[in-house]
Amino acid sequence: MKKIKVISIFGTRPEAIKMAPLVKVLKAREEFESKVCVTAQHREMLDQVLALFNIVPDFDLNIMKNKQTLTGITSKVLEGLDYIFSKERPDIVLVHGDTTTTFAASLAAFYQKISVGHVEAGLRTYDKYFPFPEEMNRKLTGAIADLHFAPTEKSKLNLLREGVNEKNIYITGNTAIDAMNHTVQDSYKFSNEKLNDLDYKGKKVIMITAHRRENWGEGIENICKALKKIVEQNTDVELVYLVHLNPIVRDVVYKHLSNVERVHLLEPLDTKETHNLMNKCFMVMTDSGGIQEEAPHLGKPVLVLRGVTERPEGVKAGKVKLVGTDEAQIVSEANKILRNKEEYEKMSNAINPYGDGKASNRIAEAILYHFGISKVKPDEFIV
Repeated sequence: MKKIKVISIFGTRPEAIKMAPLVKVLKAREEFESKVCVTAQHREMLDQVLALFNIVPDFDLNIMKNKQTLTGITSKVLEGLDYIFSKERPDIVLVHGDTTTTFAASLAAFYQKISVGHVEAGLRTYDKYFPFPEEMNRKLTGAIADLHFAPTEKSKLNLLREGVNEKNIYITGNTAIDAMNHTVQDSYKFSNEKLNDLDYKGKKVIMITAHRRENWGEGIENICKALKKIVEQNTDVELVYLVHLNPIVRDVVYKHLSNVERVHLLEPLDTKETHNLMNKCFMVMTDSGGIQEEAPHLGKPVLVLRGVTERPEGVKAGKVKLVGTDEAQIVSEANKILRNKEEYEKMSNAINPYGDGKASNRIAEAILYHFGISKVKPDEFIV
């Protein structure tokens, strides 16, 4: 039997987290010849995930440079993959989500008439500058892709509205949930003793990440002012802010919060530590995309520090609330959850719309079906 040659390509930590369980499934299946190419659009954070999941790339473009630009990333990925694709001639290239690596890899495959499978396809805000550049990376990748692995029915409907043939769309659930099956442990001990010393049962510990480009400036300023008020108004609250390395973010965060009691400013954690902090905390406040999927899986209410989200399923399900970056709005919505037990339980007990831990297997089966190896179309993920 001829094996299907697959090259999975990713370059950032979020991509790696969500592609790792799929890479593991493909490696374990005899129907596939599976290879991995990393661009290292992000270097150190990517390497942490590779080590966590014991993945050794077959190809490493190692493109990351200080003060890199979107144009630089795109051109380096195109040039690097041109050689690899010419040499390897895979049957299909798998990309994930919405990064510049994702779009550039899809374009490189298109130039050589190689099929593209888009994992986490169909997410949309319909504002090309929000999030930037991710929204257009998604849409451009979707225009190129041959197979669309939509995590939810909503994502599938977005693709259908754009004219994608339904037979090329598979609702799989999100591979982020698959990844968490490998990382979360109830008895987990952190490498940072500050996290081990927190009273997760007696206090309401809130995990925070906020760093997105769209929030730079006034957005981060407002978020920090709101966080200070929340901790001052609630004596049973501890805040753990995982502060991004970008000085545009760090300078503002430390200016407002460095000397505030019960606020802990920590360096970004690796994937396993982040997932386990989420598992132990009371609630999450974030402007991240992936955390909007991960925290609901663990039963944690999420306040999204953005005006729009490409993941509306969590909002509809009641697991997530959009609060934007208005200081008063953030404080008001946080206090509702912190002080109202019914509100908290309503959000924490709502059904998770993002997956059941079997997305990677569905994607593998969909590829086999597409190439005629399997005659059985895989069952879709249904909430």
